[in-house]
Amino acid sequence: MTATAAATLRGPRVGPAADGGAHATTANGSAALVEAVHRRVIDTIAEDPVPEVDIAGVVRALAPLTPTHVLDDVVARVAARVHGLGPLEPLLADASVSEVMINGPGPVWIERGGTVSRSGVSLDRAAVDLVIERIVSPLGRRVDQLTPCVDGRLPDGSRVHVAVPPVAVDGPYVTIRRFVVPDVALEMFACPPVVALLEEFVDRGANLVVSGGTGAGKTTLLNALAGRVSQHQRVITIEDAAELQLEHPHVVRLEARPESREGGGAVTIRDLVRNALRMRPDRLVVGEVRGPEALDLLHALNTGHAGCLSTVHANGPVDALRRLAALATAADERLGVDAVRDHVTAAIDAVVHLGRSPDGTRRIAAVAEVADHDRVRLLADDTEVCSPIARAARLEAERIGSNS
Repeated sequence: MTATAAATLRGPRVGPAADGGAHATTANGSAALVEAVHRRVIDTIAEDPVPEVDIAGVVRALAPLTPTHVLDDVVARVAARVHGLGPLEPLLADASVSEVMINGPGPVWIERGGTVSRSGVSLDRAAVDLVIERIVSPLGRRVDQLTPCVDGRLPDGSRVHVAVPPVAVDGPYVTIRRFVVPDVALEMFACPPVVALLEEFVDRGANLVVSGGTGAGKTTLLNALAGRVSQHQRVITIEDAAELQLEHPHVVRLEARPESREGGGAVTIRDLVRNALRMRPDRLVVGEVRGPEALDLLHALNTGHAGCLSTVHANGPVDALRRLAALATAADERLGVDAVRDHVTAAIDAVVHLGRSPDGTRRIAAVAEVADHDRVRLLADDTEVCSPIARAARLEAERIGSNS
C-alpha cells in the first residue's frame, strides 16, 4: 500500500482514548476502535492485501476484551477500508443497493428499491480521488483534464462512470450501476394474461423490443423473457457490460470492449452483432441498442434471424420504433428514411414498454404490436389483454421453419 493511499484512508484522528479496550462496549467505542485499528493496520502491516486474521490480531492487541461479534464487525469494516473501493465496499456488498452515486466530496447517495436516499457514508476529496484511482487503474484507463470522463466495469460487472473537473463542476463524480439483475419472474411485471401473451411471443420466435426510461427495469425484464427461450436453442447475448444471467444450458456471452489507453483495441456492439451472426445463433439477445448496431440488427432480423430480444431507451412503443429507425439511418446515411422504416416494420414484431411508478414499482405499461413504422396496435396494458396477436401467421411460419 502506498504512503499516499495510507494517508488517504487513515481518516480523522479520534483522540488517544481510541486505542482503549473500553470503546468496544459501546457503539461509539466500536466506531472509534475501527478508526484506531485502521490506523494501526496501515502503519504496521505492509502486506497487500491485508489478511483478515492480521486485522483481528490488531483488534485483540488494542482491545483484548472485545466480544466476538464486535470483533467480527470491526474486522469487516476495516477490511472494507483497506481493500477494494474502501468505504464503498459495505454499500457494494449490499445486494439491495442498485446504484451508488458520489457527487463530489460529501455524502454518498444510493438507490435501493427504486428510491434514492442518502447513505451513511461520507467521503472527503482525498477519499474520492482514491476510489477513482482504484476504479480506473485496473481498467488501463486514465481520467484527467484531457480525458475528463471515462466508462468502465468493476470486477463484479457493475457499470461505472467517472467525471472529473473541468466538466464536473463540483466533482469528481462517480456513478456505479450495480451488477444487479435479479432473477425475477415475468409475473412480477404483469398480470397472468399479459404474461401468457409474452410467453406466446417468445415461443413463436417473435422479435421483441423492451422499451422504457433509465432504471425502468428493462434489463431485468429482458432477462426474464430470455429465460423463457426453449432449452434446445442456442442463445447468444451481446452487451456493453455483461449483466444478463440466463438460466439456460446453451448461452454464448459476448461483451463489448472500450479502446485502450493507447486508443486502439475497441470492440463495439456493432462488431459483436456482426460476429454473432457467424456463430449459429437461434436467438440473439442484445442488451441495449443505442448506436449504429441498430442497422446491423435490422439487417439480421430481415434475413432469417428471428427471435431476437433487445432493449431501447424510449418514452413509448412508437417512440421506440422511431428511435430504432433514427439510429439505423445515422449508421448509413446513404439509406433512405423510407427504406429504414420498412426495415423496422418488417423486423420488429412487438414492443413491450415498461413504466416506473413514484414508489419504484416497475410494471409493463403496454404490449404493442407493430403495424407500421410509426403506428402500433395495443395488445395489452398493465391489467389485461385487449387484442390477440395479428402477426400470428408469419410468426407461426417462422416457428415451423426453425423447428424443421
